[in-house]
Amino acid sequence: MHPVLFQIGVFPVYSYGVMLALAVLLCAWGLGRDASKMGISKDAAYDLLFWSVAGGIIGARIFYVTLYWDHFAAAPLEILMNRWGLAWQGGFLGGILAGIVWCKRRAYALRPMLDLAAPYIALGQAVGRLGCFFNGCCYGRPWVHGIFFPVHNARLYPTQLYEAAGLLLIFIVLKIYAVKPRSRGMVFAMYLWLAAVERFFVEFFRADHDTLWWGLSLFQYIAVGIFLTGLIYGLFIHCHRRA
Repeated sequence: MHPVLFQIGVFPVYSYGVMLALAVLLCAWGLGRDASKMGISKDAAYDLLFWSVAGGIIGARIFYVTLYWDHFAAAPLEILMNRWGLAWQGGFLGGILAGIVWCKRRAYALRPMLDLAAPYIALGQAVGRLGCFFNGCCYGRPWVHGIFFPVHNARLYPTQLYEAAGLLLIFIVLKIYAVKPRSRGMVFAMYLWLAAVERFFVEFFRADHDTLWWGLSLFQYIAVGIFLTGLIYGLFIHCHRRA
């Protein structure tokens, strides 16, 4: 749609990068506000966000390169030089691992911090998907009533907007769910369930990767894995509470 928003001299300003920056700023504002209510300093919340974003970008890049290794094996310099190519699944794993390490090193209880971050993970994803829409990536199948994407010269399902709307709804649901006292960790478990279901169904309308067994894509199988992980995590919390 509009991969380049504008140029400053000879330097292009990419819409995807602007949306990622906006996502970080929104999440920083929300995390800082909510952390204060939990007795956690804003500086700690910002520090957690910084390391989680850094880990997420590294994880997203590693997962993307792994998915398209045949291409990068033939041109290994593109692993570092090619500006395109991030995969949310790797970013999620990288961000969570970085957050876990941060919590351990700073002696913060893990589950409350996961609950604090969960709604803003969804919000950050929602804003990031707007970047995908402007960039024309993560595109949908052809549809006569769809949005025309010049980069693909076709009318397609606006799957980026479907995901943005679904993730924004998840953000709202999690914020409402977190209002009442819950067992620590349940807000994050709820995020895993909802995000996995959202991605599983939107994937039926996407056209940017192949299907595997039973007509499902790799990312749908990953979504099932995330849902099951959330289910096991939720059951662990429930059993631990009753112990």
